Amino acid sequence: MAGILSLRGAAVTASQAEGNAVWDVISHPWHPVLNPTGYVSLGVAENALMHEELCEYLTNNIPLSPKALTYGDGPNGSMHLRAVMAHFITTHFKTAQVVQPEHIMVTAGVSAAVEHLSWAVTNPGEGILLGRPYYRTFLADIGLRTGVGVVPVSFGKVDPCGTQCVTKYEEVMRNSNTTGVPIRALMLCHPHNPLGRCYSKQTLIALMKLCQKYQVHLISDEIYALSVWQNKVDTSADLVGFQSVLSIDTRDIIDPRLVHVLWGMSKDFGANGIRIGAIISQGNPELLAACRSCGLYSSPSSLAEEAAVMVLNNPAFVERYIKANRERLSQAYSYAIGKLNESGIEYAPGATAGFFIWVNLGKAYLQLHPEEHYNSGLAITKVVFEKLMMNKVYIVSGDVTGAEEPGWFRLIFTQPRELVDEGIRRIVGAIDELSEN
Repeated sequence: MAGILSLRGAAVTASQAEGNAVWDVISHPWHPVLNPTGYVSLGVAENALMHEELCEYLTNNIPLSPKALTYGDGPNGSMHLRAVMAHFITTHFKTAQVVQPEHIMVTAGVSAAVEHLSWAVTNPGEGILLGRPYYRTFLADIGLRTGVGVVPVSFGKVDPCGTQCVTKYEEVMRNSNTTGVPIRALMLCHPHNPLGRCYSKQTLIALMKLCQKYQVHLISDEIYALSVWQNKVDTSADLVGFQSVLSIDTRDIIDPRLVHVLWGMSKDFGANGIRIGAIISQGNPELLAACRSCGLYSSPSSLAEEAAVMVLNNPAFVERYIKANRERLSQAYSYAIGKLNESGIEYAPGATAGFFIWVNLGKAYLQLHPEEHYNSGLAITKVVFEKLMMNKVYIVSGDVTGAEEPGWFRLIFTQPRELVDEGIRRIVGAIDELSEN
């Protein structure tokens, strides 16, 4: 009898154990009074620092129209939203050329946008370069349904965000091209998830030149573009601010048909649930036409579109929001780093963007449990992750983000302080093997 599932369905089901753990966690959340035995999640990349302000604004400013209950202007974003978003991106990304509405395709979140681009520029069996460590969901976004391969790039002692990273991308590209997986695109997360750092203009230009040399697409996911803040803790680190790929004049650098940027409402506006993403491609109408042919499968809600318009079309609110958000991000980072330092937990300094701290829990665990040194290979990450889950605290394991060294985890600091406190307390307890149960 044939299998109940297709081969691809069965393969995916078998490979998603840790990936699916997050849904169990967020469906049973900790609350100090209502659910003290629930899970503490510092693993999901959500920014709760401005939720009250955005909720109040949306409640007071969205008059529900009948159009919000229809298909709107079709599956690829209403004309109104694309016009408003074009102006917003031109202004806040300081683009070299004005973004026009026809340069934008709107999707139900950026994951759908990544999949569309993967499908449109890459054939099954071909590959997209992705530097380590990476945002783990890129793996599924790029390849789960498209048949496209993710080709990871290791950096060793080279700074993954510095100009020398280009040599590593080129080495892997050459090797992949000669061993049967032709590279068709290079995927960036800029600002970087999980490192919380930005690529310098010099690095971006060097990567553009690399892509031009090999005629591959440069895709820059800039979903954290405006979540850039002042790092007041890591004063000795080399701190780099954000500059969008769209802000660089591509003349004499790269064919503009090869450059594409992604953005959405989820991170910069703390609104993962609104599900509005966008592909911005200023030089490749053929690519956008190909992606729009699949728009039926990523059509944003008309109600979500109206919410996005009401936010992005109010410059005064946007300016206030971004300013306050950046201040709170800076304060929240400083607070969380203080707690980690008190607990003796090592972290990677130099973050200036996003919601993440890259922490070395494997080192802390082995210092307390030297008998576990036989597990000092990649297994130590799994050991620590299991201890964390037993203590009902969830953060993202370096094993699923392509970390080059064992023991690293991604911790989210953009939650209420009582949640951050409880999460770090449980992390310390897990490392000390002091169970909550």
